[in-house]
Amino acid sequence: MIRFLCVLLLPVFLIACSKTEPADLVLLGTVHTANPSQPVAEGVAVRGGRILDVGDETDLLAYIGEGTRVVHIEDGAIYPGFTDSHMHLRGVGERELMLNLEGVTGIDELRQRLAAEIAARQPGEWIHGRGWIETHWKPRRFPTREDLDEVSPMNPVVLVRADGHALVANSRALALAGIDRDTEAPFGGEILRDKNGEPTGMLVDHAMTLVTRVMQPGRVDAAEALITGARRSAELGWTSVQNAGTDWAEAMLLRRLVADGRIRIRIYNAVEGPGENAGKLLREGPVVGLYDGRFTLRGIKVSIDGALGSRGAALLEPYADADTRGLITERAEDLLPMYRTALQKGVQVETHAIGDRANRFVLDLYEQAFREVPAEKRRLAEPRWRIEHAQILAAEDIPRFARLGIIPSMQFSHAIGDLHFAPARLGESRLAGAYAWRSLLDTGIMIAGGTDAPVEKGDPRIEFYAAVARRDLDGYQDAGWHPEQALSREEALRSLTLWPAYAAFEEGERGTIEPGKRADFTIYGEDLMIVPLERIPEVPLFMTVVGGEIVYRNPELHETD
Repeated sequence: MIRFLCVLLLPVFLIACSKTEPADLVLLGTVHTANPSQPVAEGVAVRGGRILDVGDETDLLAYIGEGTRVVHIEDGAIYPGFTDSHMHLRGVGERELMLNLEGVTGIDELRQRLAAEIAARQPGEWIHGRGWIETHWKPRRFPTREDLDEVSPMNPVVLVRADGHALVANSRALALAGIDRDTEAPFGGEILRDKNGEPTGMLVDHAMTLVTRVMQPGRVDAAEALITGARRSAELGWTSVQNAGTDWAEAMLLRRLVADGRIRIRIYNAVEGPGENAGKLLREGPVVGLYDGRFTLRGIKVSIDGALGSRGAALLEPYADADTRGLITERAEDLLPMYRTALQKGVQVETHAIGDRANRFVLDLYEQAFREVPAEKRRLAEPRWRIEHAQILAAEDIPRFARLGIIPSMQFSHAIGDLHFAPARLGESRLAGAYAWRSLLDTGIMIAGGTDAPVEKGDPRIEFYAAVARRDLDGYQDAGWHPEQALSREEALRSLTLWPAYAAFEEGERGTIEPGKRADFTIYGEDLMIVPLERIPEVPLFMTVVGGEIVYRNPELHETD
């Protein structure tokens, strides 16, 4: 239970005992600070969006005065504000507002949902959906254009796989895009074909642009999608998100929405590169900490390969279940000039790499850029560059992260979802370097934890559970899935609080509950640090607080005096 107390209802002697200027907000209950010098406390006091004090309940009573809002957390716990270190805000909002195929159980259900959507649309109107994933289907196969043609012969249809690195299009969409048996895939992309050489409808990575560039604009307004994504994030307990790759227009739209108060969580944004979006940031320079620290634009997001599920992740050796090594989607000569300039301008680089070949490719490029632009020639001697996902690593590349100062930004839920198909894709021997959290931590680096939503559900409870359990949500764990790579609960907490703050150069402002830092808190109804493992994904969120402002409160929360 949480109790809200108005100071006017408190006994007069309590008001009289206040020895200092009153706080705006006092939270009383178990506090997990993520601060090793004071790991647990009994409450926290807030004034002006900053933390005043952290300590024993009796000491914090001195901050209660006229106008102080007091929240007593009797059964739950207070944590530093959780940060999603890798997500796609607009995609999260679009998933909520468009044809959402999350949880589809097979081709038949996919067709049923598509048919229902077409019934509500005009003939010839483009249909765009996202969220299907075939790894649990029977048979376990990609959908084809013929599957979609059965229910949509006239409406062009594009349905994006959950990972965002592949899509299936129907024949009408392929025809409008001019894709046929003679169409060549662009660099970094693949057109899957049947035994007769005809396109199946599946387009992987850069090949997706062949159809997406001719699509009509979607029904979902960009601002509406961003606001919806931010609201959903707050409702899940995220106080801050690190948005992995937008164009410049979307970055400026985000900035306006934050400035207008229509987005209330903190946004740390990266624009896509290489290209004009990255070039504009490199020319204009980073924008840091606007609107009371709620908007920062200082990163460039690059993608080097695809995803493991759609076999676009670039591997050193062929896939165990297909004759391919995946795709490298950028050329080194196109990236190195941008990387060098980024070091000189103080712009952070975060590069998507999933396969072991892709990770080695990025580490090699980073190392070359660091060598060519030594610390004395950089805007920031410690650039804190990142590799996003770092899912499959060769053993000899794991120590290179610490040696080069590279931050792995990883999504723990990928492991508990991928475990159902990764052994088939990789074979048993490569699993030792898959989702190798413990091996990376043991080298002395930090792991910034995130979700990759809308690829995954985007729930911090699932990420916390996946990190410490390394099992799927039903408790399943394959014998070869290396349970020794799991994290402790303390490490999982830091991976969702302090370490993402460090990855955003904000560890002095956020990430722990300490006096002087921003008053960002995630409050749950049970204590994640002690609740039975299997209950972690079910623990109810009570409140999300950003800068001392309650931006979300559970509507089922009981209030008492």
